[in-house]
Amino acid sequence: MSATRRFDINRVRLQHYRSIKRCDVLLEDLTVLVGPNGSGKSNFVDSLRFVSQSLGENLDNALRERGGAAEVRRRSAGHPTHFTIELNFTGDGFTGGYMFKIGAVKGGDYRVTHERCVVHRDDTLADEDVFYEVRDGQLVASSFLTPLPPSADDRLYLVHAAAIPDFRPVFDGLSDVNVYNLNPGVMRAPQRPDAGDLLRRDGSNIASVLEHLRRTAPGVKNKVEEYLRLVVPGTVAAERVSYGAYESLEFRQHVEGREDAWTFPATSMSDGTLRALGILVALFAPGSSGYSPIGIEEPETALHPAAAGLLLEALSLASRERQVVATSHSPELLDSSDLRPENILTVRAEAGVTSIGAMAPAAAEALRDGSYTAGELLRVDQLQPPLPIEQPGLFE
Repeated sequence: MSATRRFDINRVRLQHYRSIKRCDVLLEDLTVLVGPNGSGKSNFVDSLRFVSQSLGENLDNALRERGGAAEVRRRSAGHPTHFTIELNFTGDGFTGGYMFKIGAVKGGDYRVTHERCVVHRDDTLADEDVFYEVRDGQLVASSFLTPLPPSADDRLYLVHAAAIPDFRPVFDGLSDVNVYNLNPGVMRAPQRPDAGDLLRRDGSNIASVLEHLRRTAPGVKNKVEEYLRLVVPGTVAAERVSYGAYESLEFRQHVEGREDAWTFPATSMSDGTLRALGILVALFAPGSSGYSPIGIEEPETALHPAAAGLLLEALSLASRERQVVATSHSPELLDSSDLRPENILTVRAEAGVTSIGAMAPAAAEALRDGSYTAGELLRVDQLQPPLPIEQPGLFE
């Protein structure tokens, strides 16, 4: 099985992940998590980044960046000692599921107490699924008759299983997931050149990425600049420019009274312009193994409200090629008749516990029949999750 061109995460189940006690949600091509500041939207998208980082770097790095396993698992009076992430996925020619449970150990350590991956190829019968299951560092079940790589309780087994062709597309798809929280300050600063094949989370290598697109995918760069001209009127183009061993961005913009566009350094550009450029590059540039899901934190930040509709159009267009998950609390971004109830997950927090779910039935019906836009429902505080209904997981 070769690497997938598109990889989607269809369902996410979390238990005791940061502020999320439990959630079970479906993701569409475009999903927007809507809720107040501090409600837990970022914790949800961070769970996707945690999976990607644990596979692409290693589990220890992913935990240490978040303060250790004891900080990642939800704090409560019940003192849960573990957290679980479970994903259902779809790729080119296969479907399946992946889950793991991480336990916090006294003294700040951790261990993988349970991990399982199942892959169903579309061209085979259901009883020919490939799978493995690991408990407490021991491989306890597998669909393979030949010996598999050794397992351990301090790392995810999928990293080793990626050497097997059936599991490689799953590893590639999950490790290629990116969640962006773009920082205009670092995008504005001089940058060290790199390969430019993948935009960093904060946008700190965007000059290299633009140059890489110019050389390898000029059509993608043109699409980025077309939308940039709409979102930031007067902007013509963005290019990489070299300064000795460093590089930065250079923008061309129309100036009143001049026929030709003038060039401006990144230091002269607003936060909104830099964020808009970073978001568009994140949306349209392919990842290292194809089009895996991306998450974008509050894409409307620092943009004029009038540009929100154009930004949502870009999110929708990009979701035709890759799955897009965004967080927002902006009514302007949601003022579109194209958004359906399936595109929206509502997020609330009470007593430090996050609830995430589909729109309540009454609000969903109002959106579906065109009585209100999602933005209008948000303005009157009618985007709240219904009471959660427990559903069985893939491995329960």
